[in-house]
Amino acid sequence: MIPRMPAELTPLARALGRIPTGLYLVTTRDGGADGAPQGFVGSFLMQVGFEPPVVCVAIKKGRPYVEQIRRNGRFGVSILDAASQGAMKAFFGKSPDGKGPFETLAFEKAAHGSPVLSDALAWIECRLQGVHDCGDHEVVFGVVESGAAARDNDPAVHLRKNGLGY
Repeated sequence: MIPRMPAELTPLARALGRIPTGLYLVTTRDGGADGAPQGFVGSFLMQVGFEPPVVCVAIKKGRPYVEQIRRNGRFGVSILDAASQGAMKAFFGKSPDGKGPFETLAFEKAAHGSPVLSDALAWIECRLQGVHDCGDHEVVFGVVESGAAARDNDPAVHLRKNGLGY
């Protein structure tokens, strides 16, 4: 259940809500390179190292994705832009015909098997480096092993009104 936004936000909630985030599809395969594709819309993602390149993504506790990434040892990130951000809708529930996002959107396999959105602005594929417990989220760190940019557009950016909740 998604918490309701309070009628009046605290100054802290408003301040944190001004931190911009990107919009991404974070994907993996449950059980290895040939497992069923899994994924979610993520916004808490950032690059945290250059050599080797490392990114991290925060995943709310209780969601199955951290364990799926642990089992697979890899994850993909599709970076969205204005042309591709409509793909997020497929991850917010079943389509009218009962199909999930991996049945309704075009995905490709990255070098090590992670699914990446064919229409994404860019994508990267990461090898799991570690997971850190962080309050109500778990932060997954990954060494970037492959990636590509499809075009030179600007990535989609999101601002939350409430920095203390979704």
